Amino acid sequence: MLVLTENDVLDLFTIEAALDSVKASFLAQAHHNAVNQPRQRIFLRDVSLHYMAGALPADNLMGLKVYTVSQGLLRFMVLLYKADNGEMLALIEADHLGRMRTGAASGVATEYLSRPDASRLGVIGTGRQARTQLHAISMVRRLTRVCVYGRDEGRRKAFCDEMSERLRIDVAPVGIAEASVRSADIIVTATSARDPVLSGSWLSPGSHVNAIGANMASRRELDDLALDRASLIAVDSLEQCKIEAGDLIQGFETSPERWEKVVELKDIAAGIHAGRQSPEEITLFKSTGIAVWDIAAAGVVYRRAVQLGRGREIDLSRPMS
Repeated sequence: MLVLTENDVLDLFTIEAALDSVKASFLAQAHHNAVNQPRQRIFLRDVSLHYMAGALPADNLMGLKVYTVSQGLLRFMVLLYKADNGEMLALIEADHLGRMRTGAASGVATEYLSRPDASRLGVIGTGRQARTQLHAISMVRRLTRVCVYGRDEGRRKAFCDEMSERLRIDVAPVGIAEASVRSADIIVTATSARDPVLSGSWLSPGSHVNAIGANMASRRELDDLALDRASLIAVDSLEQCKIEAGDLIQGFETSPERWEKVVELKDIAAGIHAGRQSPEEITLFKSTGIAVWDIAAAGVVYRRAVQLGRGREIDLSRPMS
């Protein structure tokens, strides 16, 4: 078994690799070459445990992501196995891996659902997830302007300074959330909010929204009008979204038949569903984060580590001394 630390993943996993692996996982899902099990959670008084499993048989990979949350501290691990014989391949620290695959999923959604000429991005949220969201989207659309809102003025400015320098594009802070959305072609909500941070009244015709926070039924980032104005709502997993996508669970509470019109992004990626129909319609991708992304990403990291001789090998078959 190969043990890979967070520093190994930082060195081995690029945003380009993340985009390629997540897109490949969507196509594997569409062609019935993937297994994805929704996240399960255990809540105790001071700590919670979260776990999700998936398999990509064509890549001979299966595995489990598990993480704990306690007093604001999150610890992520991926256990990676061979799908044909169950041999354990790697134990991988997965904080950076998780943020990269989540950003990549929004990048894939933006590629398929936003207008090809979309160039103005609005971001609500200034945490680590927001960074990989912006990076991935900048790889699939030629961004000319990014407006960012976060509640803390200092963090907002630091985020914009960092991302402007890193990506060599204009990333500017704004004082209210509405200002980040009004003129945007693409919008990202990357928050831990319990109540909506984006109003549908702010959306311009032709815009695309990636909503990546609110992966619990009790939380939401989007108000009802944002859902009502979306001509197309795509998700990563209908099964998982019906458990934990608070935006949709709460928004569809009085009209559960609306779930029947929600499309999984894998079907758009594979050409099974047409996706965007006109330059004027508003589209939405609701992301909760699914296990097959983690397995695909972990496979890339593992293969790259073996190629470059990274990580620490542990022989689990040897008796302990």
